[in-house]
Parts: sequence; structure tokens; C-alpha cells
Amino acid sequence: MERTIALAPAAWSALDAIARAEGTTVSDLVRGCVHRDLSRRRRAKTAGLPDERLIARLRALLADDFAYASGWGDLNRRLRAKGYVMIEAGEGVALAEAATGQRLCKGADLGYSHARLARRFHAPFPGHIRAGVFGS
Repeated sequence: MERTIALAPAAWSALDAIARAEGTTVSDLVRGCVHRDLSRRRRAKTAGLPDERLIARLRALLADDFAYASGWGDLNRRLRAKGYVMIEAGEGVALAEAATGQRLCKGADLGYSHARLARRFHAPFPGHIRAGVFGS
């Protein structure tokens, strides 16, 4: 499908110079830019934002486990009984499906960041990259 877009003369000249330098056409250059931008936007919306309905269900289901766990091992035993496990995720922790390891959300999405749990349990998540940040 063809569509016409209006560009300022300076923008057209800049695109034309880039296209000639790359041995392509302005149309191909613009198509590539649009394709990359749409792909980036699609990835950003799915990767960065957890499903709020899933988060709400998980908070309700796991509230007692987080509230009454006495340490990292106890928390993971409680979560594993319901099919979940905490895993290291960058500088934080995340909740994952125990069977598949598929990450569901960050601990902070549930209200339990790594820092908060590490202070409460007086220890960082076992083997965590930021273990030295938290005192015992």
C-alpha cells in the first residue's frame, strides 16, 4: 500500500543523503525505520509491564507465604508447594513457575523487593549478585 508523507525540505535532504551513502532508496530507508520502531514498541510494551490481573491474583494467593516465611529457604518451600519459586533477576528477585522456570513478575511487583526481603531475612538471596550490599 502506498502512502505519501510530507517532510520538511531539510529532512528530505538528510534522508536522501543517507540513502545514497547506503546505496538504497529513501523509501527503503523509511520502511526500515518504521519497521524497527514498531518492533521496538511491541517489545517494550510486553517486556516491561506485568499483567496487573496476574499480579493481583499472585499477591492474594501468596500473601501468607511472604508474610510468614522465616527466611529464603522457608519462602521457597512455601512457594514451591504452590508451584512457584523465587529466582535471581538482575539486581533483584523474581517469581517464576517452579516447573518451567518461566519468570512471571519481579518480587517488587508483588510488594517484596530483594532489598526488603534481604533486610527482613538478614541475608541476601542465596548466591545473589548483590550479596555484598546487605549486612548480616
